Amino acid sequence: MGEHWLASFALLALTAGEEAQGPVTAATSALREGRLVLLPTETVYGLAADAGNPRAVAAVYAAKGRPAFNPLIAHVASVEAAREIAVLSPEAEILAAAFWPGPLTLVLPVQPGGRVCDLARAGLDTVAVRVPAHPLARAVLEAFGGPVAAPSANRSGRPSPTNFAAAMAETGEEAAVALDGGPCEVGLESTVVSLLDQPRLLRPGRVTREEVEALVGPLAEAEADARRSPGRLTRHYAPEAPVRLEAEGARPGEIFLAFGPAPEGAEVLNLSPAGDLVEAAANLFSFLREADGRRPAGIAVAPIPETGLGEAINDRLRRAAGAIG
Repeated sequence: MGEHWLASFALLALTAGEEAQGPVTAATSALREGRLVLLPTETVYGLAADAGNPRAVAAVYAAKGRPAFNPLIAHVASVEAAREIAVLSPEAEILAAAFWPGPLTLVLPVQPGGRVCDLARAGLDTVAVRVPAHPLARAVLEAFGGPVAAPSANRSGRPSPTNFAAAMAETGEEAAVALDGGPCEVGLESTVVSLLDQPRLLRPGRVTREEVEALVGPLAEAEADARRSPGRLTRHYAPEAPVRLEAEGARPGEIFLAFGPAPEGAEVLNLSPAGDLVEAAANLFSFLREADGRRPAGIAVAPIPETGLGEAINDRLRRAAGAIG
């Protein structure tokens, strides 16, 4: 009874801007006990566990149905906390100063004795780390005092949840405590940059290639470092319905995800009528879910520019369509 009451309290007590001390305490206690927490971030909702507890991390893999070779991102409260689990190069320090807290993940050599278990790192000698910007996530991390593995709270391969209801529908029953932090501001998973032999873009995101290159120079492609990043599976972020890209409209039975000026209709969901890539990114996963929920014959998606944030949007769409690999 007490455990269910604690989870219910966390669900009901928090909305954006409210005092979060009760839910934060509940979430921190659950993490320390090796249980899972639904945690909002500015990118997407995460299914969180103590990154130093192999049993808890294994529970995350099991809840998501996630392949164990896919590493998890370790979320920490500060740059100082990141230095305790990873070796930060000068380039890493520059990027951390510019973009943390925020939607950038750095893949770095693991710090000897760092508190991220081998399972969370998928057996690699590197660790993916970021400092999230969402105030609730930061409050939990600061109270917990250690790294938290928090992959997106979807079942593996499915579109990532960008609001509380979607997160609960995906993996909510696996969480001891679930925190409602409102809709995610960014709506796409973090940019992932590897800083090993040379800077490499492993996954595009809200922090664009151009923004990173302005600080550390040209980014190489993923190549051999690709396995060090989450979100690299050939078919990922995928709804049940087949996804058709570069579409000019819907075929019979399809839902059309438009971008820019487009006719209105029951079969049309417009990612951004104004052609705004930031708005489109924020709507992408929720619209894929809404379209899929109508059980269409397929989901047709309008062309999205490849510039700036469009690179990240198109990466997610191509993986949803199984067009990468």
